Amino acid sequence: MTPTRPTKIDVHPEGFYIDWSDGHSSVFTSRYLRFMCHCAACVSEWTGERVIKDADVDPDIHPIGVEAVGNYAVKITWSDRHDTGIYPYDRLRAICPCDGCRAPGGAPG
Repeated sequence: MTPTRPTKIDVHPEGFYIDWSDGHSSVFTSRYLRFMCHCAACVSEWTGERVIKDADVDPDIHPIGVEAVGNYAVKITWSDRHDTGIYPYDRLRAICPCDGCRAPGGAPG
């Protein structure tokens, strides 16, 4: 099976808009993506427990830099200066917050 890849990524202060190769579109708020960072500073490497809490993320968080990481991810530098998270495309697709993806059985494969 061919993995789903972004065909277009638009970055705005309020969020990311991604069109996928399977025709799906995702809208991620900046605050949601910052909270969903999966780096060792945000998620315990030992327990897998999320270290960052919802209240820790500024409501006005926004990206100040976005870099491609190979052909598989993006690295985002946030306005709180956090920059250690890499967001693989397959993870972004898996955490799509739209109703269709969050519905039982609706999550992308």
